[in-house]
Amino acid sequence: MRARAGPMSTGFKSSGKGVSVKLDAGEVSLLVSLVSQVLDLVEPGATGDDPLERALGIGSPETPSDPVLARLFPAAYADDDKAAGEFRRYTEATLRDGKRADAATLLETVEPGKVQLTADQAMAWLRAINDVRLALGVRLEVTEEVHEEIAGMSEDDPRYPAFVTYDWLTYLQDTLVRALW
Repeated sequence: MRARAGPMSTGFKSSGKGVSVKLDAGEVSLLVSLVSQVLDLVEPGATGDDPLERALGIGSPETPSDPVLARLFPAAYADDDKAAGEFRRYTEATLRDGKRADAATLLETVEPGKVQLTADQAMAWLRAINDVRLALGVRLEVTEEVHEEIAGMSEDDPRYPAFVTYDWLTYLQDTLVRALW
């Protein structure tokens, strides 16, 4: 396997105070950009005209038409559209709030150099990085053969930077999971 191109964090490490990671300015810029894009996608969902629905955040039962949003907010019941729609109406607003909170935590704590995270902050980072990977994976149409595809891809391929970024996010996520457990 050839050496990775692009950002190269040493990954997350467990510490007595939680976890830490050392990031350079380019890695921070990339994370901020990608997390901000997902944050824009998961803005509060539309609610109905009913004041009670608006107050409670009860939304539409429809699956999002954007494939990224459909991946970030999958149907809870694959074989029952009615139950899936009802579940979505009552839970999606809260799920969106959680994704925005996780993204905000990452954006508030990321900086060049050593970043020390508490366990709660690290879990927010884990969820935010996962959301970015899911979004990017949908846009890139990533399959299980992604590593073989990257290894065989020319660095001149216009998709190469995006696939290497996906690979780097996978690496960060893996080292964070290992550092937490």
